Amino acid sequence: QVQLVESGGGLVQPGGSLRLSCAASGSIFSINAMAWYRQAPGKERELVAGIISGGRTNYRDSVKGRFTITRDNAKNTVYLQMNSLSPEDTAVYYCNVKGLVTSTPPGVKFFEDWGQGTQVTVSS
Repeated sequence: QVQLVESGGGLVQPGGSLRLSCAASGSIFSINAMAWYRQAPGKERELVAGIISGGRTNYRDSVKGRFTITRDNAKNTVYLQMNSLSPEDTAVYYCNVKGLVTSTPPGVKFFEDWGQGTQVTVSS
């Protein structure tokens, strides 16, 4: 019942920047947490950055100081600003959203959903 649409990926040179977006839509009652994960070929999916409803953020060590996760609550959208990109950042990036959706009989239930993924390639 929740749809996530990602955008912003592409090819960028080392040292460049990209901004990823993930917009959630559907019967959303509230969003409690949003996060970005990535998966490189032959590697497991890993958490990049997360933000919870209170605004607290966390980042994996390798992106601290370079990446910034932000949220627009009115638009149910999460962003990932990526600066000083290196080839090691090359991966498919996925957004993850957790929260509550409306349900019947009138009420809410938990949901977790993933975006379709957007490719980020850092290469000269």
